[in-house]
Amino acid sequence: MSSMTSSKPLNINIGIMGHVDSGKTSLVKTLSTLLSTAALDKHKQSQERGITLDLGFSSFSTTLPSHLQSVLSSETDSLQFTLVDCPGHASLIRTIIGGAQIIDMMILVVDITKGIQTQTAECIVIGEICCAPEDVIIVLNKVDLIDEKIRSSKVAKVKEQLTKVFARTIFRNAPMIEVSAKVGGEKIAAIGGSKSTDPEETESETIGIDVLIETLRQRVRIPKRDPDGQMLFAIDHCFPIKGKGTVLTGTVLSGTLKINDTIEIASLRIEKKIKSMQMFRKPVQFAVQGDRVGMCVAALDASKIERGLGKFFLYLFFCLECL
Repeated sequence: MSSMTSSKPLNINIGIMGHVDSGKTSLVKTLSTLLSTAALDKHKQSQERGITLDLGFSSFSTTLPSHLQSVLSSETDSLQFTLVDCPGHASLIRTIIGGAQIIDMMILVVDITKGIQTQTAECIVIGEICCAPEDVIIVLNKVDLIDEKIRSSKVAKVKEQLTKVFARTIFRNAPMIEVSAKVGGEKIAAIGGSKSTDPEETESETIGIDVLIETLRQRVRIPKRDPDGQMLFAIDHCFPIKGKGTVLTGTVLSGTLKINDTIEIASLRIEKKIKSMQMFRKPVQFAVQGDRVGMCVAALDASKIERGLGKFFLYLFFCLECL
């Protein structure tokens, strides 16, 4: 049982939602220090089958805020935010069906130059279903597109308008933070790994990102997790690594998953033992409800899982030792 007490960050899952082209992905890339799914989308097997993942996952870590340090054990040494980039309405619906119970917080991204749009309204409904009022934040993105001479008055006017729109929703008291994820446009790197160090590809200037991160830190709460429930895992990607085995990535929807557990991929009626696990490239011994992990198993045909992804979006498996 010693492996179950190793140091592990407190993981908080944040749904990044908003209308198409509101700057969600740019915001995620600016916040993130590790980007995972973007790299996986480039995998040869995915390209051959024409599969595009609907959700992008990335993360960044920070120190524990003071209000959590006093209530968490010394085994929790940091705070990790896992960002779930939801690019469209259909993806949001599938997220709810596939496990909205693991979305702990929500950032609603609004293009400040356009205000509320069609999918913004849909995201408000999703927020009402998934989140509590204290777990939502509104980001007014692309403020750099407003002339500095009138920016302050324009932001104040938009905030006043949105306050009226959100008056009867869970967003009515949510903080509104004006940001620019990338001052000057869409030049960005960070696809498929850590951020680019090429000065010609990396934007060095942002607006309001520090304020956003601090707001997240101060509003975060310890999420409710059930480590003792039946283990259920949603696979969103699968790929082989030569000489190692097959990697499955996804989210623990309930229960606990450990190295050497025997899992069953229910739809394929296949049983496999977990050889190793990582959480954003860091080895871990176990994962609990809400954690996003990658696990390695031996002798699994990745193409069967890929076909399942393309057709059903989620492939569920169970831990036989937990039944």
